[in-house]
Amino acid sequence: MVVKTQKVRLYPNAQMQQVLDDLCDYRRYCWNRGLALWQDLYLNRQIMFPDELKQKLQLYAKELRKPKAKRQNINFTLEEANLLEVCPSPNARNVRNIMVNEKQDWQDKLSARCLQLAISDLGKAWANFFNKAQSDWGMPKFKSKKAPRQGFKTDRAQIIENKLLLDRPHYTDVAKEDWHPIKIKGAKALEGKLGVVSVYRENGKYYASLPFEIKTQNKSKTGKKTAVDVNVGHLNYTEGVINTLPQSLEKLYLRIKHYQRLLARKRNVNGKLATQSNNYVKTRAKLQRDYRKVANIQHDLMHKFTTKLISQYDTIVIEDLNVKGMQMSHVASKGLQRSMFGLFKQVLSYKCDWYGKELILANSFYPSTQRCSHCGHVKTGEDKITLAGNKKHGTKHNEYICYKCNFVCDRDVNAVMNLLALAQ
Repeated sequence: MVVKTQKVRLYPNAQMQQVLDDLCDYRRYCWNRGLALWQDLYLNRQIMFPDELKQKLQLYAKELRKPKAKRQNINFTLEEANLLEVCPSPNARNVRNIMVNEKQDWQDKLSARCLQLAISDLGKAWANFFNKAQSDWGMPKFKSKKAPRQGFKTDRAQIIENKLLLDRPHYTDVAKEDWHPIKIKGAKALEGKLGVVSVYRENGKYYASLPFEIKTQNKSKTGKKTAVDVNVGHLNYTEGVINTLPQSLEKLYLRIKHYQRLLARKRNVNGKLATQSNNYVKTRAKLQRDYRKVANIQHDLMHKFTTKLISQYDTIVIEDLNVKGMQMSHVASKGLQRSMFGLFKQVLSYKCDWYGKELILANSFYPSTQRCSHCGHVKTGEDKITLAGNKKHGTKHNEYICYKCNFVCDRDVNAVMNLLALAQ
């Protein structure tokens, strides 16, 4: 069983559009209220707990990670037990219970699952922040109502007659006969068990992510192997080249640059008042529209290419690049971002798992560019190929010349052959 998610466009009527807007605002309220409460619980413990109690709690947390047979009992005094009861631990369960107990009347008119799932996601965000394996994960932040994308989650939605029906709260002001299923467009197959649905609003349009738990059949075996070398603007593999920056995207990037300059100029002239003008809102809507077009073109291109690889090959070799580390350099960082290295690896990985294909990740230090695919000689020192070629020998960026066996080849083709050797 695998989970396949379909992103669809929603077409709500006026009544259901107001319901979606209210749920988006309620999700943001629950997140911000939960985050503020989480921080207050943490500060209360830091202020009221003595150092001895803090050390005991650290030892107690370490003991909980051990098997029950090896745990040691840690005893708390009566005064310490009272402090622990007065100052509960900052976790998703305590924050959720406090918010549920402090619910106001207007909150009963909205879905209770919106609050539950918002606090659950907040707990996951804090867990990721403290996870040392995800060192680049930032601290949870408060959400702004000015953000271009607003949304909420629910696990009680249903698909009825190819329409999305949200759960109706008991005390809502919307009559039962006015609570209509929402028309959807863009879904391929609405089959399987529906999971947690994410609904979001962007640039005045409504979308939903529908995760279905379904069974998949392995693709037929072809006995073929291939390797993919990712580059800025194109992907090279054994059968040719895939352009990841087509002309349609270049035109959109120029328009995005133009709209960004217009907005920046308005902010420099009028300051914070610029965002209140109608022209500013119109220009920002055009900018968001073009960003959506770029994302659609990129995802369409990447999904088509990865599906082709999965259908035609049994073994695929790619490089396990540190994309985030590469983008820290100002050289070609924008091109790296637009070439979708991370998205390509992510999509190809889960599709290989779905359809029973083998994916081999070459080490990020594997010299696919410097190694000769003919004799195996690896260039070092001043003989290495750089983004500008090789100054010592006067070679170009896209040329590979082996100084040991005089093998001449295109640089990207040579890298593909070196990666393909890992699948032998």
